[in-house]
Amino acid sequence: MKIHDLADVQTSNIGKDTFIWQFAVVLKGAVIGDNCNINCHTFIENDVVIGNNVTVKSGVYLWDGIRVEDNVFIGPSVVFTNDLRPRSKSYQEFGKTIIKEGASIGANSTILSGLTIGAYSMSGIGSNIVKDIPAYALVYGNPATFKGWIDEEGNRLSLHKENIWKSNNGNLYIETKEGLKKIEQ
Repeated sequence: MKIHDLADVQTSNIGKDTFIWQFAVVLKGAVIGDNCNINCHTFIENDVVIGNNVTVKSGVYLWDGIRVEDNVFIGPSVVFTNDLRPRSKSYQEFGKTIIKEGASIGANSTILSGLTIGAYSMSGIGSNIVKDIPAYALVYGNPATFKGWIDEEGNRLSLHKENIWKSNNGNLYIETKEGLKKIEQ
């Protein structure tokens, strides 16, 4: 782990090979996994858990209740919310937002509290995410809407046969109520 001298890191729950850049603030209760890159001008509150191999770009604030699984990319200036009825000096139970493994959130996206961002999904820049995103879905816009299915690398999938999608390298995925699920071959 490497913490820049100009970062304010109060937690000791940081994995190996994680780098925290200057002007980052990480509160005491936060948990950050291995091999993460926490860029400058970020803030991570107490009740936040970040998995392994996560990138958090500049200008991102992770509030209490956010869970980030492994291999997630959070683009610059992504905005998370954790209070559906915010009022000054009125604290309620905060929503839980989950970003599943391999998801990528585009720069300047805004995420409503309490949502689940599906595994390997991707949001385009400036998306306003106001409902759950299925696994492997590509979404963008205001509000963010479904634009197609993608694979783990972000490449579009093509329809193979009813409810079965195929990647350029031959991997197959089946539609489920949670999004796509990779078919092990």
